[in-house]
Amino acid sequence: MPRLSEVIAALDALWPPERAEQWDAVGTVCGDPDAEVTRVLFAVDPVQEIVDEAIALGADLIVTHHPLYLRGTTTVAASHFKGRVVHTLIKQDIALHVAHTNADTADPGVSDALAGALGLRVTGPLVPENNLGRICELDRPETLAEFAARAAKRLPATAQGIRVAGDPRASVRRVAVSGGSGDSLFDAVRAAGVDAFLTADLRHHPVSEATQHAPIGLVDAAHWATEWPWCEQAAAQLDEISDRHGWDLRVHVSKTVTDPWSSHHTSPGAPN
Repeated sequence: MPRLSEVIAALDALWPPERAEQWDAVGTVCGDPDAEVTRVLFAVDPVQEIVDEAIALGADLIVTHHPLYLRGTTTVAASHFKGRVVHTLIKQDIALHVAHTNADTADPGVSDALAGALGLRVTGPLVPENNLGRICELDRPETLAEFAARAAKRLPATAQGIRVAGDPRASVRRVAVSGGSGDSLFDAVRAAGVDAFLTADLRHHPVSEATQHAPIGLVDAAHWATEWPWCEQAAAQLDEISDRHGWDLRVHVSKTVTDPWSSHHTSPGAPN
């Protein structure tokens, strides 16, 4: 069995920490470098439900996309929900490792996994300077409505579902995708000349302005749903490394939905 330090070295080779944004918090949150690792769980969010799942699995290591402490902290007291996660991990001898923006810009990275889940052919990065997002093509043209239905069918289900801005009858062949929050990329999307852009966390004003700029279709999925495919991709990458080194790791992907939205209701009333 490999030591934690060996597994972390392999993960850092996949997603070099120096490629993370300066504001980000990636790397190992807790864990003994000399501890043996036999079972690994991949998930999007380092929340208590995922820690409980790791305990039930007998996992020694959790790898998440989102950081536990993105903005730092002065306490890990168990009276706070994040502190309780830390206490549980340490008591159960489970390590936690984070690959966030360094996984976004990796090759393959988060957006490659999203494109793969949607059945799209990647032709290049959306933002070449930092390898962020992907430009893709469909095998055949679809309407924007059909492309949105493809996303709804192929991405994990969430309360939000899929939102669409633009003419549902418009033809879509060349698309851009970006896992996670993507409305800061509208300039790059327009420059790429794509027919549609699929991402998450789209806000009212950026969407309104983007649709006025150009007749582009916008497809907005839940943040968690656009990043969950990376967990499967990352797990497959670690499986391959384990086989190559003879580690015999057991690698799992959490299917626990940690998207924070729990339900969706449509109001029949007119705006006030």
